[in-house]
Amino acid sequence: MIYLYLLLNLGSLSIPLLYSFEKNMRFIKHWKAVLLSLTIVATVFLIWDAIFTQNGVWGFNPDYHLPYLLFGMPIEEWMFFFCIPYASIFIHYSLEYFKPKLLIPSKITRAITITIIVILIPILIYNFGKAYTTVNYLFLIALLIISLFYGIEHLRRFYIAFLIILIPFFIVNGVLTGTGLEEPVVWYNNDENLGIRLVTIPIEDIGYAFTMLFGNIFLIEMFKKKD
Repeated sequence: MIYLYLLLNLGSLSIPLLYSFEKNMRFIKHWKAVLLSLTIVATVFLIWDAIFTQNGVWGFNPDYHLPYLLFGMPIEEWMFFFCIPYASIFIHYSLEYFKPKLLIPSKITRAITITIIVILIPILIYNFGKAYTTVNYLFLIALLIISLFYGIEHLRRFYIAFLIILIPFFIVNGVLTGTGLEEPVVWYNNDENLGIRLVTIPIEDIGYAFTMLFGNIFLIEMFKKKD
């Protein structure tokens, strides 16, 4: 089914994009900040993706994507870094609109952030050299440290939003990694990760998603201040 990866992207994007024009929330009014943020973060992740693809850290099953490749990656992989973050960001800002007071206290947010960093550092040191684990957790730790100084206010809501985002994340990423399929859409070289799977999803993917999505939120909030 060569349309599967394309349908996952378009299906994830369709409803959030449609409701972006809803007259009360009007999420679309932030399109400049969102588009600029998506482009910057996607560029970083696509460079990372291309290097890992060329070095066999992961790859793509041609049975599930269109035959159009750019730097060794199917066109659907390029779309992924715009469609999935947009849909996830929309969930975060919907939570802000409908539940503006639903925030974690700053002290607890700071404690959660420090705890995650403390847990990740020994995992990173012990597994240093495994490409996906190393690069993934280096990015995540760096982002969390920066957020301790400049992003705590945004994390107060994002930690809650991320728990909600994990529901569609497990559905879409589950399919991409092979849940319910004979073979995965995206395969991983287990020599380059921890080898721990949540059903079919490498555990590193949660940190990967967090960095990609909160990186976008962080930049959007910065660009919104400049509008």
